[in-house]
Amino acid sequence: MLNWRRDPDYEQRMLHYEQRKMQHEWRMKQLENEIEQIEKETELLRRENARQRALSALIEQHCFPDESNSTPLPPTEPGSSSS
Repeated sequence: MLNWRRDPDYEQRMLHYEQRKMQHEWRMKQLENEIEQIEKETELLRRENARQRALSALIEQHCFPDESNSTPLPPTEPGSSSS
């Protein structure tokens, strides 16, 4: 005949296991929310960077026109002073 005895700590271990499982699930949900927030912020930054690049290009175009569009200044002789 088998000498079977119930494990007295079984319920305690299972309760502890369930608590840890719930904590892990809660932490996973938190991380998913953080990832979603980071993705939204990243997209906003991408748009802002694109806008800044476009503005920089406009500034370059208006303040520093291409050499082909501007008339070059006559070269100055070394040692001469320009008035």
